[in-house]
Amino acid sequence: MVRQMGLADSALSHVSRVIQWIRDNYAEPVRVEDLARLAGMSPSAFHRHFRAITAMSPLQYQKRIRLQEARALLVARAGDVVGVAHLVGYDSPTQFNREYRRLFGAPPGQDAARLRADTDSRHLS
Repeated sequence: MVRQMGLADSALSHVSRVIQWIRDNYAEPVRVEDLARLAGMSPSAFHRHFRAITAMSPLQYQKRIRLQEARALLVARAGDVVGVAHLVGYDSPTQFNREYRRLFGAPPGQDAARLRADTDSRHLS
């Protein structure tokens, strides 16, 4: 049992290193094989451990980080949806719009405008 806990901690530390790398490099193209190498694991073991820790695949995790960063940038940069999409690593504005809407329930510009309005109304209250 202690051996299993040690192995789990080791996998956690290796996956944590990759999670930090993804957070620091979210806009970069990434391959699971390269992430597995960074973690010192086979691709299948890495994928299994990553999913167990984050409840999503490495590419889903990267997409989530990209979209959350895009949301923050859009609130700060009104009207620059295509520029923000590019900054966070999307080559296709159409794909960015589709994935953003799927995650946040509204198109990027509309969602950011609503968030800015919510923030402004809280500051006035």
